[in-house]
Amino acid sequence: MAIRSLTTSIGRGLVLLMIGLTFAHCSHDIHEKRADTIKDHVEAFYDHLKHDRVAAAVRENEAIEHLSSQLGEIVTRRVNQPGTNQVDREWTDLRTANETAAQNWLALGQYLSIKKQYPQSRATYQRVIDTYTGSTERSYREQAARAIRDLDILNPPPPSQSR
Repeated sequence: MAIRSLTTSIGRGLVLLMIGLTFAHCSHDIHEKRADTIKDHVEAFYDHLKHDRVAAAVRENEAIEHLSSQLGEIVTRRVNQPGTNQVDREWTDLRTANETAAQNWLALGQYLSIKKQYPQSRATYQRVIDTYTGSTERSYREQAARAIRDLDILNPPPPSQSR
């Protein structure tokens, strides 16, 4: 009888352990899947630029921003749930998506500048300044502002738009 009880307890413990490991694995998988999704969008973004498909590149970056927006909502909901490190993982995913999108906009601005599409380049850099307003995104705003000043050297804005 004692052996049967011990076997049942061990069995229950193993089942609980397996369920816990499954949930931990699933949690890891979702973060891995998000990273892979971002990576796929980045690869497509640069492939589109390589083939001069700017509108398609923009859509890829907007997809990254959409993921970032979804993650922001998830983080906001989970902040009120004490005792979970899930928020930390979600926050890391959110920062990765935000930073990736900002870097892609800067790369697009540079691409457009190289193509001598100065108004589009200026607008792209301005988008970074207007969109990425968080304290952790300051460096991207600063890079965009410097790039606009550099564009002003290459292609001064009309007198009515001077800064």
